[in-house]
Amino acid sequence: MLTEIQLEKYADILLWGLKTARTGKFKKNNIVLIRYDKPALRLAEILYEKILEMGLNPVQRINPSSTMEQKFYEISNNKQLIFQVPGEEKLIRNLNGSIFLLAPESMTHLKEIDPQKIGKAIVAKKYLRDILEKREQDGVYSWTLSIFPTKELAKHARLSLKDYTSQIIQACFLNKKSPVEEWQRIFQDAQSIKNRLNNMDVDYYHIESETIDLKITPGKNRKWIGLSGHNIPSFEIFLSPDWRGTKGIYFANQPSYRSGNYVNGIRLEFKEGTVIKITAEEGEEFVKKQLSMDEGANKLGEFSLTDKRFSRINKYMANTLFDENYGGQYGNCHVALGSSYADSYDGDPTALSTDLKKKLGFNDSALHWDLVNTEPKRVQAHLASGQKITIYENGKFID
Repeated sequence: MLTEIQLEKYADILLWGLKTARTGKFKKNNIVLIRYDKPALRLAEILYEKILEMGLNPVQRINPSSTMEQKFYEISNNKQLIFQVPGEEKLIRNLNGSIFLLAPESMTHLKEIDPQKIGKAIVAKKYLRDILEKREQDGVYSWTLSIFPTKELAKHARLSLKDYTSQIIQACFLNKKSPVEEWQRIFQDAQSIKNRLNNMDVDYYHIESETIDLKITPGKNRKWIGLSGHNIPSFEIFLSPDWRGTKGIYFANQPSYRSGNYVNGIRLEFKEGTVIKITAEEGEEFVKKQLSMDEGANKLGEFSLTDKRFSRINKYMANTLFDENYGGQYGNCHVALGSSYADSYDGDPTALSTDLKKKLGFNDSALHWDLVNTEPKRVQAHLASGQKITIYENGKFID
């Protein structure tokens, strides 16, 4: 498991991520929420102390246990499913930062729960996420998240707990003297890639691999973002495209766990921006229910690429945070079905109203589900001038 020194370093990286993800600086007495699963208690305690030392106000919330969560969905009636805790909205409207520590003790306890019940509860809380998104656009809120190794995660990744923990140490540079300096270096390297991509006038991107043939339109007023501090670790560079221009085939060759369900081999066919055909080698019915959660669930919210030169992750981790940042031999690309990221807007974020998002093709949904492909692939940018430029091939961005 992680040593006390490594936990201290992990906390420092998370606070670096929280500060880096903000467009505005933290002010004394700002409020920072630490939301964590029970196994991550010691890391939460260290963060709590460090946040106090920063002159900020930490608020801690422990997540429901897997038994509580299971019983909630088994027993709740419709009113209980959409019940909102008094005072929660007030906290959200005043929140300046959030750190999420994921340390699941069970990953399959919701397997027998009707996905539509889970979806109903998620949709009922979407207004809180919308509030935080607006606060983030205004530069007064940021968030970051990480995972803490557990036996359950290791089991589903088919790794020993020692090997699973080693992947976290390796990926987050916890074995380095100054992990924050390592993150800052990668942050600068990624910035040059983003600058190059954002200086192109692109009509659409064409992604090709053995199983993928997909065209994605970036849309107007878009920019590539990533390595912003939001996730620890995070090596991806991504944008939220205009969903209306998506067409072709996407295949996720990496498995995924969602709401207790294991899915594998998801194949999606897009036409005029919408998924028109869904198949999966495992969990097909669950996928179909997820993509019918709301009007935006079957449309694209994100397209992402990870450079293998940045990422040290080379194992399947049974957790999206790590799996969407897989490096390995060929890097990865992933798409997210559902909600888009407003910070991919290349303009004044405070001016990005709901109407403008809709006009520009930013997708809106209670769902955000990342689906990963790790095959060797090529991504070409088709420019407005008619020129074609390969921007990514076999796991690396092309200079």
